[in-house]
Amino acid sequence: MTVPAPLAPRQLLVFLLALTVLLLVARCLGWLARQVRLPALVGELATGVVLGPSLLGQVAPQVTGWLRLDHPEQVHLLDAVGQFGVLLLVGVTGAHLDIGLLRRQAATAARVSLGGLLVPLGLGIGLGIVIAPLVSLGAGGRPVFALFLGVAMCVSAIPVIAKTLSDMRLLHRNTGQLILVAGTLDDVIGWFLLSVVSAAAVNGLSTGKVSLSLLYLTGFVLLAALVGRPLVRSAMRLADRSDEPGASVSMAVIVVLLGAVATHALGMEPVFGAFVAGLLIGAPGAADQRKLAPLRTVVLSVLAPIFLAGAGLRMDLTALAEPAIALTAALVLVVAVLGKFAGAYLGARLSRLTPWEGLAIGAGMNARGVVEVIVALVGLRLGVLDTAMYTVIVLVALATSVMAPPLLRLAMARVEQGDDERLRQLEQEAWQGAHRG
Repeated sequence: MTVPAPLAPRQLLVFLLALTVLLLVARCLGWLARQVRLPALVGELATGVVLGPSLLGQVAPQVTGWLRLDHPEQVHLLDAVGQFGVLLLVGVTGAHLDIGLLRRQAATAARVSLGGLLVPLGLGIGLGIVIAPLVSLGAGGRPVFALFLGVAMCVSAIPVIAKTLSDMRLLHRNTGQLILVAGTLDDVIGWFLLSVVSAAAVNGLSTGKVSLSLLYLTGFVLLAALVGRPLVRSAMRLADRSDEPGASVSMAVIVVLLGAVATHALGMEPVFGAFVAGLLIGAPGAADQRKLAPLRTVVLSVLAPIFLAGAGLRMDLTALAEPAIALTAALVLVVAVLGKFAGAYLGARLSRLTPWEGLAIGAGMNARGVVEVIVALVGLRLGVLDTAMYTVIVLVALATSVMAPPLLRLAMARVEQGDDERLRQLEQEAWQGAHRG
């Protein structure tokens, strides 16, 4: 067997420098975004815009060329780091979902979630059929493109939603809790739909192949619940016996990667397997969450910014100079926002919530954030989206994440706080004070 040669010294030097620059700029721009009360994701995605073909590639192409940010080999190396990061990010997200909260508010959350999912999904599919002649269609043609756009329109982003609610001190409010639960359901179904559409893009959109993909998905979920859950619980408990968190962190990473390997081997998206693995790790009695704190820190502070910066590198805002692409971007953003607001509002009103509560839920669930970025990258990798449509969908993720805080603030100012919410707030403040002490 021939042993492959290691990276050439210059190639390694440029890769390490590019990685350093991406992380440094992402952290700086993420900090700036937080100073103006925006999600850090906005600044981290903007890193790729600044360093990529949209800005630096136009005004100082020699710098982009020196960092080889436009070179396939360099991009592939950065993609490998980003893919590792996004799998762990999705796994960490799954591990933080509160299944108990989901059970307590199941009926109301189901109505809100289905409304916030089905309305934008249907509108997105319809829009995809309409705008297909305006874009370059790739794998699967018009049907797969329309389905993919529908999935991109219907997702929410639990990481961004949870951070926004925490920053605005709304986690103790009933509406905030409902947003989290409904967003959780949207996330679960969204990953499921993404795997189905991705399989259709790879294998074709025939009844037999789609049915087989659904069978694989259902089988994987059942196997994870019946066999994977006790195995993961045993593995995490064994790792937790160590006094140091290293064993628990390593085991969690292994579980997440195995989940990704399993779904990818079945022809589905690896992020779905990582998400299910995260759910198993976060299940009650599975893992000591305190020992996983170092993993969360590294993922959220290092790997996620690198992934988002790399995702931004693939955006090309110069494509918006074409009237057809600019019109497409405007249509997609309008449909995404109206569809999510209308669906969530309808579900809230059917649950007998007030109009302002319905608007607040729509504002919270409208944040697409990192989940939509992942969906866009999957579409680009599979050839369903070209660079222009990828840029459009990532712009929707940015715009909706920016919109969430002010709209939430406006709506929640008109939602009266109940006695149970005040009690929950006092309990949270007492816990935080004891924790800091």
